[in-house]
Amino acid sequence: TGEDTLSLHDALPIFPLVHVKGLRALLGGLCLALAACSSAPPRPIDLPPPSEATSFGVGDVFEMRIVGEDKLPTTFAIAPDGSVDLPYVKRLHVAGLEPQELAAAIRERLISAEILSDPGVSVSIKEYNSKRIEVLGEVQKPGSLAIQPGMTLLRAISLSGGFNSIANKGKVTIRRHVKGGGTKAATVSVQDIIENKIPDPPLQAGDSINVEQRVF
Repeated sequence: TGEDTLSLHDALPIFPLVHVKGLRALLGGLCLALAACSSAPPRPIDLPPPSEATSFGVGDVFEMRIVGEDKLPTTFAIAPDGSVDLPYVKRLHVAGLEPQELAAAIRERLISAEILSDPGVSVSIKEYNSKRIEVLGEVQKPGSLAIQPGMTLLRAISLSGGFNSIANKGKVTIRRHVKGGGTKAATVSVQDIIENKIPDPPLQAGDSINVEQRVF
């Protein structure tokens, strides 16, 4: 009948509308799920956290400043015997000292020698040449690197010239000495680091990094 035809005609637009609403709801749910996955924290790497060694060693370079003594040299390198020749205080053994300990020792020398009555002394590290890591395997420039504050795996590979043409970027092994003796190793994928699936591992002095060769 005409009434039946009208009701069917009126009902037709409802079906695509319901379908679109359901599709939108589904897409919305997928977007939320993807957002949750993308915001998930990267998986931890099975290595003990790095221990930060800040004491001075042979070959390290530091800056020393005395307030009011602007004409004095400021940059010094530690000799092979662990000592350094400093203005006013002359030769001082510094290997094994922390920067703040060295600043206190210099200040004490200046006061005891009656050179300055209440000197302000600051000491800061420039280069930790005594603390190194090894980058081996398939990089452009394998060898030893001086550790830098906050150095990570990607930074060490970059300083080694990056991967060579036969490097397996999915198998990079970090070996670390642990307290009590022994070594802990973890193999990571650099691509996982880039995609934030795992964190860029921070390094410590004495770490060894080996980049394996691709299997052809």
